[in-house]
Amino acid sequence: MKVVLCSLNSQYIHSSLAPWCLLAGVKQYGNSRLQVSVVEGTVNEDLAAVAERIIRLAPKCIGFCCYIWNIQRVHQLLPLIKTALPQTVVVLGGPEVGYCAYEVLTEHPLVDYVLTGEGERSFAHLCNALLSGESPMVAGVSGRQDGNVFSVPEAPLEEEPPSPYCDAYFAALNGRITYLETSRGCPYACAYCLSARCGKLKFFSVERAKREMLLLAKSGTKTVKLVDRTFNAHRERAKDLWRFIIENYGTNIPEGVCFHFEIAGDLLDDESIDIIQTAPAGSMQFEVGIQSFHEPTLAYIRRKTDLQKLCHRVRRLLEKGNVHVHIDLIAGLPLEDFDTFGQSVNQAYALGANMLQLGFLKLIHGSPMREDPHRYPCSYHSMPPYEVTETPALSEHDLARLHQAEWAVDKLYNSGHFFGSLPYVLSVSGQTPFNLFLAFGEWANEKQGAPLSRVAHWFYEFALTQGADAVTLRDVMVCDWLSTVKGGQLPPFLQREDPRLSTFRKFLRKNSATKPLAGVARGSALLYGETQGVYVDYVNQDPVTGRYVLHPIDWEGEDDDASL
Repeated sequence: MKVVLCSLNSQYIHSSLAPWCLLAGVKQYGNSRLQVSVVEGTVNEDLAAVAERIIRLAPKCIGFCCYIWNIQRVHQLLPLIKTALPQTVVVLGGPEVGYCAYEVLTEHPLVDYVLTGEGERSFAHLCNALLSGESPMVAGVSGRQDGNVFSVPEAPLEEEPPSPYCDAYFAALNGRITYLETSRGCPYACAYCLSARCGKLKFFSVERAKREMLLLAKSGTKTVKLVDRTFNAHRERAKDLWRFIIENYGTNIPEGVCFHFEIAGDLLDDESIDIIQTAPAGSMQFEVGIQSFHEPTLAYIRRKTDLQKLCHRVRRLLEKGNVHVHIDLIAGLPLEDFDTFGQSVNQAYALGANMLQLGFLKLIHGSPMREDPHRYPCSYHSMPPYEVTETPALSEHDLARLHQAEWAVDKLYNSGHFFGSLPYVLSVSGQTPFNLFLAFGEWANEKQGAPLSRVAHWFYEFALTQGADAVTLRDVMVCDWLSTVKGGQLPPFLQREDPRLSTFRKFLRKNSATKPLAGVARGSALLYGETQGVYVDYVNQDPVTGRYVLHPIDWEGEDDDASL
């Protein structure tokens, strides 16, 4: 029997681990007569083209991996497939359907079965039943029988799931971001999340984790993203794996590969940080979920966090500048109003992380916040991704303003292109970071499609309204631009007509210490707040910040024969 497993990814650069996990499950638990293929696409792709790739394989059963970013496209894809293959069995699985199987089966007649919980064994057993004509009422499966919906409770895997990394997986990867799972479950029970409902926290063997780290590192990818919900929940195991990466980096692990971990910042200890600080620059990045600095909110959503310890640990992670640190906050959590969220943003900004993500609460299926509206009252969109639209503490207007602040944070902070000019404008404006982001977001009133040059021009004009000195502002923005935008061409608003610039460039070319490197682009400019010139050679980009080294030179317009 031919079986197809399909995943529609959010972007091409992302691969999907789920269908390959199910494929491995069929190989381990399924009948040898099952012939399984994986078809990947993206949500932006023409669905007729995806349908054609599936139809061409003539499967008797199709399994779809469902998430908030693709569920609508999956439902749009089903009629295209069912029209051509009316007898084909459709199975949906994943977090977007597993916690609302009855609703899916009653509202979507083209869906035959829904998987709940871990799918490796349940999908294989369902395929076995379909092949043999036996009852499909197997553990972890919901479906229809005699016009009624049935649901058989899942039977969690006690053993390690089979490895998804087969030859076909690596052939399909093609350099995209790859994902690695070394544990399942989560030690926490946060009300906005469903990770704690994935069964008890269980760790795969360290030997397997190390073996698969090496496999993925050599696959041609640049990013190996660990999907463990709290990678350092077991401290000693995490330390062992971090040491393993460091010891093998540059040999068994190619240089340029980066491992991404989601961690609990307050679970880091001094030894963990000492190990991480020895990692080669750019080899690791860490995502630290803070969500809020408002302690009543954290208590209400059952998120146990020692904020003082967390802040100390994040600052230590950042000390050496060798790892990228990403922190995030969620707007719309219970008890947090506009002002307290603004305070959370200010506290997060003060940590100096490489990225500060402002997210918005989503009421996902299976989360306690969605299932207990009396305890967690709020309004949210009925369609994915179910983003909150109003809470008792935040009005629709408040959330709209926070979206403008989010846009500004993304453009001014997370982009990395204003690393010098943003602190300067903050210092002269007298505003808090949150208020400045909010003011710029409202001032620009633009959220989509703005190129960097336009955002930079807007920020230049905005900064002048905040008390910035025009000469100093232009100088610092020139340095930012040259350090982060390869090519060296300044946008028009930063350019100045000055005959001395050509003399400066000749000066750089004639001196042995500043001669351009063969085949390497260079950017250069004059600064006017000080009698300086600056230049950047676009080589050896910092793997953590993405910046190139800026070289300032005291220069007052010497002639061509001047020397350094």
